[in-house]
Amino acid sequence: MPAKKTSPKTSAMSTSHKKALANGRTEGRIIREYLEIVEAIKPKRGRKRTPDSITKRLVVINAELKVTDPVTKVRLMQERLNLRAELAGMKSKTEVAAAEGKFVKVARSFSERNDITYDAWREFGVTPIVLKRAGIEKD
Repeated sequence: MPAKKTSPKTSAMSTSHKKALANGRTEGRIIREYLEIVEAIKPKRGRKRTPDSITKRLVVINAELKVTDPVTKVRLMQERLNLRAELAGMKSKTEVAAAEGKFVKVARSFSERNDITYDAWREFGVTPIVLKRAGIEKD
């Protein structure tokens, strides 16, 4: 008769370990959301786009669509799609401030746990003021 296979014993996670994992996931999500905003609003070359400037351009495109040739029309339609997507992706100042506030609360512990330095945050684009509020100082 073949020997019975025994499954390896699995150790149950302690409640504190589960809480630590959940906390790490929450902090990681907060950090990711803020960094996505920082990346999206990084200064780019050329004139800065605002919701108003995008809306004005959309009005012009709609007018041009009525009187232009088919090839230009399809280009304008693509530009309109791109502008609408850009406008939808823009965060209001209150959304940015809320994400920044959450970031400030967790950034220090996240940095310590993941060995992320002030210089790494700065290189990514996080401002010195935000890092100071988070308690992350240059060594």
